[in-house]
Amino acid sequence: MSPTRISLAAVVAITITAFFYFDLAAYFQLDYLKTKQALLATHVAATPLRSAAIYFFIYVAVAALSLPGAAILTLVGGAIFGLLWGTILVSFASTLGATCAFLLSRYLFQDVVGKRFQTRMAAINDGINKDGAFYLFTLRLVPIFPFFVINLAMGLTTLKAWTFLFVSQLGMFPATLVFVNAGTQLAKIESTTDILSPALIVSFAALGVFPLIAKRIAAFIKRTRALRSFPKPAHFDRNLIVIGAGSAGLVCSYIAAATNAKVTLIEKHLMGGDCLNTGCVPSKALLRSAKFIHQARHSQRYGIAKTNVEFDFREVMERVRGVVEQIAPHDSVERYSGLGVECLEGEAEILSPYRVRVGDRELTTRNIVIAAGASPFVPPIPGLDQIDFLSSNNLWDLQVLPPRLVVLGGGPIGCEISQAFARLGSAVTQIEMAPRLLMREDEVVSSTILQALQRDGVDVKLDYRAVEFRNNGTDKTVICETIGDNSEATLEVAFDEVVVAVGRRANVKGYGVEELGLSLNPDGTIATDSYLATDIPNIYACGDVAGPYQFTHTASHQAWYAAINSLFGGFKQFAVDYSVIPWCTFTDPEVARVGLNETEAREQGVAFELTTFDIADLDRAIADEVAEGCVRVLTVPGKDTIIGVTIVGEHAGDLLAEFVFAMKHGLGLGKILSTIHIYPTLAEANKFAAGAWRREHAPEWLLKLATLHHRRRTG
Repeated sequence: MSPTRISLAAVVAITITAFFYFDLAAYFQLDYLKTKQALLATHVAATPLRSAAIYFFIYVAVAALSLPGAAILTLVGGAIFGLLWGTILVSFASTLGATCAFLLSRYLFQDVVGKRFQTRMAAINDGINKDGAFYLFTLRLVPIFPFFVINLAMGLTTLKAWTFLFVSQLGMFPATLVFVNAGTQLAKIESTTDILSPALIVSFAALGVFPLIAKRIAAFIKRTRALRSFPKPAHFDRNLIVIGAGSAGLVCSYIAAATNAKVTLIEKHLMGGDCLNTGCVPSKALLRSAKFIHQARHSQRYGIAKTNVEFDFREVMERVRGVVEQIAPHDSVERYSGLGVECLEGEAEILSPYRVRVGDRELTTRNIVIAAGASPFVPPIPGLDQIDFLSSNNLWDLQVLPPRLVVLGGGPIGCEISQAFARLGSAVTQIEMAPRLLMREDEVVSSTILQALQRDGVDVKLDYRAVEFRNNGTDKTVICETIGDNSEATLEVAFDEVVVAVGRRANVKGYGVEELGLSLNPDGTIATDSYLATDIPNIYACGDVAGPYQFTHTASHQAWYAAINSLFGGFKQFAVDYSVIPWCTFTDPEVARVGLNETEAREQGVAFELTTFDIADLDRAIADEVAEGCVRVLTVPGKDTIIGVTIVGEHAGDLLAEFVFAMKHGLGLGKILSTIHIYPTLAEANKFAAGAWRREHAPEWLLKLATLHHRRRTG
């Protein structure tokens, strides 16, 4: 904090301390002011302007410093200045004082709080930027909320000062009028409860509904403005058109059909999207084959002296494609047509919020859901366009195992591919710009996965950035530069194939998003509100194209909200719930997480306690030769309330489900500890982690009493 801020904070603190030390609050008591009412009225009659100025200054100071007494001063304003002038003085003085408190809070504390609770404040400010005026107006209309708390809290946000001043002036006026009018009858008032009668509180609560009504009116006006430039069809052939038949699109169209809506699903390529055809399903099939080969080659760990594993990479890839084909009927045109969904193959083009073209057909619809997914991001590295590089899109077309493979990227996809191909026999070099793998995870987790990959033969190059690709016709190389403390400033790696796995970008081009002018987020995803609506209120977006998470299960999760809000939003809308989102990286060992990890909790300033259980001590893990990893649970200090869990180990993604359920339904570690888990299973790791927390929080006084009891019983 700067010296100026420290000085100002000191002045404010000294002033507030003096107010209480000299018991100045006694002068703001109702009984005292009632005894002085006649004297005050005489002063006002003799010097009205001077009296009004002094009163105005005192009121502003009390409100600015958040001192007790504003309600009593409001009554006094009515008693000595009357209803008209009392209302005018109080209305402007209270607004000015509240704004001063708002600015003091912003100047002294906004930076400190913003840095300490960066993520929380970012979410709050996002809501403030969208609906801050409505939030403030609602709070001002209902006087049961302490106004000084509102002043200070709003100062920590990004709400504009002029907005705060104007909305406060308007929102506080009804309460001001009631209190000033009551002040004109000061002699009859024994306490402030005489003013805030139950009937009056109900009246204020009714006033509090007004901003909600106003919000609906504003939403209607916004909707009308967004749609007014587009001709509305006289009738609609469909209730909903869904663009994209990946996880989000399939679930969205399924829900629409289940509610008997007329829904059309448009897919330009393959039903099932990336997850089925190029992502989750084929990658897990490949990982399973690679794991089996790895286990066979290390058979001595299982008491088998020698095994001879022979395989044909072409057959491995054929199995991968066979797995995709076996699951494909779940996402097929035939199945969804049978459910009542009209499935069309072709490229969709959104002509207007009501019209979509597919080939030579033009369809009309009440609502549109964009579920167009995402594609691998290809970085603009010189020479990469001269290489027939691989990505998650075309990796599955390989017929020959690459002798030398380079993988760009140290995220989940890069780590899974690196480990799989190393176990299959490729010499894999993994290049990552960051100082560690899986940067979203804790350092101990990243370190565990790094060691696992290195054991499998992956040559991991951290803190290196690929700057150029070269292809001389006989050999292909990638040139890397260090951005860390590596001994080699530059690195040249020869390869036969390269996999680009540095992230994914939303598919937002080629079907009307740009032409309609839909807003995009900084990461390139389509911007939506909390109900998944875009700038145009009858166009929704969900799944990878909307973010903020690019997981199959979150795409399905969002799809429910997009479908229900688009079809029934006129009656009731549901804000999408991101409170408990799990995910998993399917390396060996797996990394699964839900909620905060230790790194994020520290960055966000969230207080926590960390409890760990080492899976190396788990009986079933020892028996299965998978005694590696840990369970890391973050809880509220002193409580068993779970705020985040990370599991590293065999079947971590499956084990995490118990914690996901617990967090979703508000169950603590005590409930997990008291649940019977089958022995011997990997799931016991969850119970042992809960037991470790319990041991750290055992009541010492109760243990001492138990000791005394046992001693007494044994004589």
